[in-house]
Amino acid sequence: MKRVLVTGAGGYIGTVLTPMLLDSGYRVRAVDRFFFGRDLLAADEGLEVVVEDCRKLTASHFEGVDAVIDLAAISNDPSSEFFEHATYQINHEARVRCARLARAAGAERYVLPSSCSIYGFQQGDVVADENTPPKPLTHYARANAMAERDILPLAAADFCVVALRQATVFGLSPRMRFDLAINGMTYGAWSTGRLPLMRDGSQWRPMLHVRDAARAQIFALEAASAAVNGQTFNVGSGDNTYQIGPLGDLVAENVPRNVEVAWYGEPDHRSYRVAFGKIEALGFRVKWNAIDGVAEICEALARGAVEKTAKTITLDWYRQLAHWHGVIREVELHGGILDI
Repeated sequence: MKRVLVTGAGGYIGTVLTPMLLDSGYRVRAVDRFFFGRDLLAADEGLEVVVEDCRKLTASHFEGVDAVIDLAAISNDPSSEFFEHATYQINHEARVRCARLARAAGAERYVLPSSCSIYGFQQGDVVADENTPPKPLTHYARANAMAERDILPLAAADFCVVALRQATVFGLSPRMRFDLAINGMTYGAWSTGRLPLMRDGSQWRPMLHVRDAARAQIFALEAASAAVNGQTFNVGSGDNTYQIGPLGDLVAENVPRNVEVAWYGEPDHRSYRVAFGKIEALGFRVKWNAIDGVAEICEALARGAVEKTAKTITLDWYRQLAHWHGVIREVELHGGILDI
């Protein structure tokens, strides 16, 4: 049984990926700060939980590790804009350090979950493949591009490095997020009958179900090294690539109530279409589409399995944690508040 170290194991993708790895026979060393709760990963004899910041990992964390999936990241544009310095520390510098520690410890493989957002704005007739020059527009996208730049050269005959440029993720997760496009649209439509849609709706965006994102990471673990080492792969599908306006219509049609579109904000200049033929040529295909994601989220909302709270909006939760940390530091004394 190979041991995989997963950073960010308590996050949106990590809480889906970790059980899938365990079900596939891997042992998992799950590393996270667990900002969203330690109860999101069920106990398992193959699971080792390590509460640590990815910026503070040491060689000891990689002992006995065969592979690394480095998910830990400030994971959306609003959070990265607000926590700019931390974004470059975590999404770039800590990942490079993690890859170097993994290689030094004798790990065989390192998987970097990156993002198609590094393509930024592309002209309407461009379908970006892995050779298309990146045009990152946000701190989140820039940090991912920098991580790719500095980690891929670490590839060697005995250290396989793979970067996965994932499309915008959606779908149900134990660490649910309603600050992702399809998820947020679905919640708004289901709860209020109004579907929030960022202007002007013409922007292109590839989408990827969270379980397909996890499947792609396991695929990258198991693919022949000669076929993937030192390479980047776009992860998604042409069928799950939408213009935001028609995507909103699709979501509205599949929510079980009457829905109207509510436009908001300034026009979003992030627009890109992406080619997925490279990973498909190796045999990877997605299994779920936007309609599947809408259906499962509506069903979970209807039975009360998920709800929209501050924890489901990443930036809101980070800001609350930062506020509470400041308050506690002001009143804490002798290691406590009332009980010391």
